[in-house]
Amino acid sequence: MPSADQRPHAAAWPQRLPRELVVPETTLWFNLEVSARRYPNKPACLFFGRALGYFELLRQAEALAGWLQAQGVQRGDRVLLYLQNCPQFLVGFYAVQRADAVVVPVNPMNRADEFGHYITDAGARVAITSADLAATVTAANLRLPEARRLQHLLVTRLAEALPETLDPEEAPSIALLDWLRAEHPLPPGATPWADALAAGRVPGPSQAEPDDLALLPYTSGTTGLPKGCMHSHRTLMPNAVAGGLWSGASAETVSLAVVPMFHVTGMLYGVLQPVYLGSTVIILPRWDRELAGRLISRHRVTHWTCIPTMIIDLFGSPNYRSFDLSSLRYLSGGGAAMPQAVAERLQQEFGITFAEGYGLTETAAPSHANPPERAKLQCLGIPIFGVDSRIVDPDTLQELPSGAVGEIVTHGPMVFKGYWGHPEATKAAFIDIDGKPFFRTGDLGRRDDEGYFFLTDRLKRMINASGYKVWPSEVELLLFKCPWVQEACVIATRDAYRGESVKAVVVLRAEARGQVTEQQVVDWAHEHMAVYKAPRVVEFADALPRSGAGKVMWRLLQEQEATNR
Repeated sequence: MPSADQRPHAAAWPQRLPRELVVPETTLWFNLEVSARRYPNKPACLFFGRALGYFELLRQAEALAGWLQAQGVQRGDRVLLYLQNCPQFLVGFYAVQRADAVVVPVNPMNRADEFGHYITDAGARVAITSADLAATVTAANLRLPEARRLQHLLVTRLAEALPETLDPEEAPSIALLDWLRAEHPLPPGATPWADALAAGRVPGPSQAEPDDLALLPYTSGTTGLPKGCMHSHRTLMPNAVAGGLWSGASAETVSLAVVPMFHVTGMLYGVLQPVYLGSTVIILPRWDRELAGRLISRHRVTHWTCIPTMIIDLFGSPNYRSFDLSSLRYLSGGGAAMPQAVAERLQQEFGITFAEGYGLTETAAPSHANPPERAKLQCLGIPIFGVDSRIVDPDTLQELPSGAVGEIVTHGPMVFKGYWGHPEATKAAFIDIDGKPFFRTGDLGRRDDEGYFFLTDRLKRMINASGYKVWPSEVELLLFKCPWVQEACVIATRDAYRGESVKAVVVLRAEARGQVTEQQVVDWAHEHMAVYKAPRVVEFADALPRSGAGKVMWRLLQEQEATNR
C-alpha cells in the first residue's frame, strides 16, 4: 500500500489532521464509561428541552443490561432495537453493549411482513421497541413458528422522555406532539420500560472484546431479502474517532440528530461519536423543518450531519431567513448529491460550506469525506484515515486510471466483516488487490487527478437509451437548476424505438404548481442538457417516496413504472 504521502489525495489532506489514526482498542461500552466519569452531569442528549445526563445514561443502560441478562441474553446474542430517534434509543443501544450482546437496529417504518425477517434471520429472542410499534412486533412474531419467535419484548413510550412542561421554542408541531403523546396499549406479556429500570438488576462483569460483534445493521442491496452487515467494536471505533477529528468536534460540540439512528449514518453521528467525545446531541424523532431551524438557533448547534433534501426543505420554509445558523461550524451529509444551486445559496446566504461524504452500511458510514476547508461540490471527497480506494472495471476488475468511470472498491479499518449467514455473498463482495481485500461497493464513480472521488451512479441504475448511457443522478442534478423544480427522481421508461428513455418524476415548487406544464419542463430540459439525457417524459407528483433514512426510493418508482407499462 502506498504511504499516506504517496496517495493521489495527499496534497488535499488537511494540514491540521494526522495522516494516520491511532484507534483505541476498547469497546463501545467503555466509551460511555469514560464520558460518564468525565462529564457526569453534562447532557448526553436533549429531547424537546429535557436533558439526559451522562451519568444517568450510564445508570439506565446498566439497569437495562441487567434486565436483558435476566431474560437470558448472553454474550454475542442479537437484540432487536426498533425505535424512532429518542433518548431510549441511546439507553437501549448501550444496554445491549453492556450485556455483551449485539444491536440489530430495525427501520421503524417496517411493517409486520418485513419485521419477521429480522427476528428469524438474526435469531433474536429479545426486542426493544415503543408502544406505537409494539403491535407490529407482536403481529410479526405470531406469524412465525413458535421455536423461532421472540421470547421477550421491552416496551417504552416516547412520551416518557418528554419534559413535564414544553417550552414553546422546543415544541414540535401539533401533529408530531399528538403522535408522541398517543396512548398505545402494551401487548400482553410485554415488560414496560419503567419496570425494567426499576427492577434493579445488576449485570455481570463485561467480557466483550474489541473483535466481538457489536452491531448487525441490515442492508437491502440490489437483490433478495436484507442482509445483516457484521460490525465489531473494532470496525465501528475508527469512524467514531475519525469523525470528530475530521469535523473539528470535541466535548463542547452540540449536534443535531435527525437522520434516523437505525441507519448507520444516524447511528454514527447520533449514538457512537457523541458518546466517544462526551458531546451533546439534540434529538429529533422526525424531520420538522420549523423546529429544526428553531433548535439550531436556540441551542447554538455546531455540527449537523444531514441529507441534502433536509437543507432543501429548510430553504422552503417561509421563516428560514429568521433562523440563526451562525453557530454551525460543520455541515455535512451524503446519500444524495447536494445540488450546486443549493450549495451556492448556503455559501452566499450563510457562509456555510456543505462537505459531502460517502459511505455504506458495510463501511460503518464514511469511507470518504470532503475536507471542509477544500470541499468540492457534488463530490464524495477523499479517502479518510486508513482507507485505500480504487476504481476498477466492474467486469474485468482491473484497476482504471484517473478520470475513467468504474466501480469504487474500498479497503479500510471500518469495512465490515461480512454478511451474517451469507458466506457466498460475503465472498462475492470482496476482491483481492495487492494482497488486500477490497469491498465492492456496487457504486460507479471516477477519481480526479487530485484524488477526489465522484459518484456516477449505482451499478444497476444506468439507463441505456439507444446505446447512450444515461446516469439518472446526473440528470436529477441538472433538473435542480430548473426554476420550477423542487425535487426530481429520474427513472427509465420503455421506448419501442430507443429501448429505454428517460422519465422524470418531478415535484414542483409551490409557486409553479398549476402554472407550469409537464411539456414546459421537457422543453426546459432539452434546452439545458444533451438530447439523449433530457427526459422525454415528465410526471408531476406531490412528493417523492422516501425510505426511513430519508433517501428517495427510486427503485419503487422504477418498479411502478414497469408495472404500469
